[in-house]
Amino acid sequence: MTTRSAEHATLVIERHLKAPVARVFRAWSLPESKRQWFACHGDWVPLEYGLDFRPGGLERNYVADTDGLLHAYDARYIDIVPDARIIYAYEMKLGEARISVSLATVAFEAEPGGTRMVFTEQAVFLDGYADNGARLQGTEIGLDNLELFLERETSPILASFRYCITF
Repeated sequence: MTTRSAEHATLVIERHLKAPVARVFRAWSLPESKRQWFACHGDWVPLEYGLDFRPGGLERNYVADTDGLLHAYDARYIDIVPDARIIYAYEMKLGEARISVSLATVAFEAEPGGTRMVFTEQAVFLDGYADNGARLQGTEIGLDNLELFLERETSPILASFRYCITF
């Protein structure tokens, strides 16, 4: 029998990005852009990705880890203010088991030399799932990938190379 539980956590990550707010926001909103940086495990196999970026729109990212286990991310966008904020709710599953449900807010603010971005996630880890800091670590890696993506867009040398970070 499964033990039912709900463990709450809040993650706040602030980044100072060397790109204008419009470019950073675009990296979140365009499927062809987000798919390139929205990953934290380069050796996992992408199975399905989709992004309908609008209030009420859905995002799906399904990948298989090196053991073949499905990691499923399903999100619904709740509030979008262009170049200012994105609010979405999402669930994560391992195989068929729901391990968490979260509310995430991404806020963008212009600052000298670029953008101040604050990512806040309120997560509920379910039924004994022991996160042990993995969500924070994975989110940090994903945001590191966002920074690299933005740098590639602005670098004349790196912009000529078109490669995708594998999910």
